[in-house]
Amino acid sequence: MSISIKNESEISKMRIAGKLAAEVLEMIEPHVVPGITTNELDQICHNYIVNQQQAIPAPLNYRGFPKSICTSTNYTICHGIPSEKCLKKGDIVNIDITVIKDDYHGDTSKMFCVGTVSQHAKRLIDITKESLFLGIEQVKPGATFGDIGHAIQKHAEANRYSIVREFCGHGIGKNFHEDPHVMHFGKAGEGITIEAGMIFTIEPMLNIGKRHMKVLKDGWTAVTKDRSLSAQWEHTILVTPEGYEILTLRQEEK
Repeated sequence: MSISIKNESEISKMRIAGKLAAEVLEMIEPHVVPGITTNELDQICHNYIVNQQQAIPAPLNYRGFPKSICTSTNYTICHGIPSEKCLKKGDIVNIDITVIKDDYHGDTSKMFCVGTVSQHAKRLIDITKESLFLGIEQVKPGATFGDIGHAIQKHAEANRYSIVREFCGHGIGKNFHEDPHVMHFGKAGEGITIEAGMIFTIEPMLNIGKRHMKVLKDGWTAVTKDRSLSAQWEHTILVTPEGYEILTLRQEEK
């Protein structure tokens, strides 16, 4: 496994790409309402990235993916393809944004509630976000990737949620997906040692039901086998000499 350590020039470009990705999620929020289609959300994001940010939507044509963003609703875990299906009141939806600016990637996702959602859906969303930040808090030079996975797993399972194990966070830079794989479960103290200059995503996916998933015939859309609700949050993280910096932090999180 070859994990790249980013230099100052690369880190500067990653900060810009991360900021742009965060801004897309901020921009799209008022549009996530009952009656809109996920295709319309995709088009709004595409136009904003290309025309306003002068950037490139990384998912478009990536390994054949047909759209510029991923929209994963309700029991879709990840990689949902935008379509003509309308969002309805009570839906939960993850919008996953990756932009390319000056050859470097910024990758982030957020859960949105469409109108008023059920208490159990809201709780799943909240615990998943808490799990992400508990994982992020483990990041510092000398810690291990097992520390990240353990913190996420401990919180998720203490709240009786299951963790999807087929998908993980990943290194990111000039390439959309680089080493290492960042697992969302594991044992503290195990795995590769974290070093300053590494940049990777952490993106836990939690299910209300069992962890098992399947990919639909489109080759992308991953759903829970038991059709239970799933939630995901994602940030791109830089390892600093002192700890970490979240490159995709939104204004609401500062």
